[in-house]
Amino acid sequence: MKTKTSFLVSVLFILNILSVQAQMHDDKILKTAMRIHEAVITIDTHDDINVKNFTKEKNYTQDLNTQVNIPKMQKGGLDVSWLIVYTGQSSLDSEGYKRAYQNAMDKFEAIHRLTEEYAPNQIELALTSADVKRIHASGKKVAMIGVENAYPIGTDISNVKKFYDLGARYMSLAHNGHSQFSDSHTGEKDSIWLHNGISEFGKQVLAEMNRYGIMVDVSHPSKEAIKQMIQLSKAPVIASHSSARALCDVSRNLDDELLLMMKENGGVIQTVALDSYVNKEKTKANRDANKELYNSIAKDLNVIILSWEEVGKLSEKDQETYFENYQKIKEIAETKNQKINEKYPLVNVSDFVNHIDYMVKLIGIDHVGISSDFDGGGGIEGWKDASETFNVTLELVKRGYTKKEIAKLWGLNLLRVLDEVQQIAE
Repeated sequence: MKTKTSFLVSVLFILNILSVQAQMHDDKILKTAMRIHEAVITIDTHDDINVKNFTKEKNYTQDLNTQVNIPKMQKGGLDVSWLIVYTGQSSLDSEGYKRAYQNAMDKFEAIHRLTEEYAPNQIELALTSADVKRIHASGKKVAMIGVENAYPIGTDISNVKKFYDLGARYMSLAHNGHSQFSDSHTGEKDSIWLHNGISEFGKQVLAEMNRYGIMVDVSHPSKEAIKQMIQLSKAPVIASHSSARALCDVSRNLDDELLLMMKENGGVIQTVALDSYVNKEKTKANRDANKELYNSIAKDLNVIILSWEEVGKLSEKDQETYFENYQKIKEIAETKNQKINEKYPLVNVSDFVNHIDYMVKLIGIDHVGISSDFDGGGGIEGWKDASETFNVTLELVKRGYTKKEIAKLWGLNLLRVLDEVQQIAE
């Protein structure tokens, strides 16, 4: 009996030592991650906006019910937010172009109001990598502008320079639906294409973007269009919010052929934290399990849950309202049905970093970055909004990434491409 007791005491003693060692290891990782997160410049290349949150009474100086705002950026240590001038695809005619142009102008003006009138001491608009570093060193947050869908340019190529002058530093030639410039990834569904890549006018606009120093964003165009853009562009291109198709087979992600072309081009892929682009099977399993609860909450909010295809058919204003309401539904559901979420886990930061790992292994550390698509459908368990940004750095440290590598992933790769694009323009 004494021998057995001694053995049990020894086992418990060893387990206690192992537990203490594990805790010390975890503490060391946490402290390392905190030091790195504080030291590097963290850049999120895709955050959608709603102009109603850019008024004198209601704006990003307040902790609004948005995934990105200044208080959340401060809490999570997110330094740079690319605020997006997004326009949904509509008719290719003068009336459609007119509405789209006005929508784009409204969003450009909203971003300028935030940085110049409402919060100039808290956030400043950057146009170059030097601006980013200077503003960050001053202690302020940084705003940059990306244009999601060149559709608002209409048929007036001089609008490329106008958008540049307003601060646009990347632009995509299509969104969900074929534009006058480029086919969209959505053509995969029915194999109906408008241009078999990019149009002649699209080639002219791409050349203008190279001429002025606007990065070409390939996140939404078709595969053939992306290949043509990479071949035609005199400067490196970016995918502002896409992940690896090998890990999640959706038309919005880039397959290995495109990833290798991006590497050869010198570009960068900003891995996106949108659940169904990270792990569509896991996302579907959780949503199916929570369907009854989601529908019940939606009914209380007087909202109907739609498919992505149905959301794509909504007007710009209705899409913004839908995403706001859907985010509320997700948040309420997570507090009400923990058991289902335990059985059918939500897509999380670990799943997200799997994409970073995959792309780093395939194309190298210099060609991968990070984006969220917050306030436009993005957000995963552990990085639901800007206040949880540190968790991405923590997971990268756990995976063994060094400070130098994490600095590249969080922003230096993207700034390197911006520098090259602007040097070629000059």
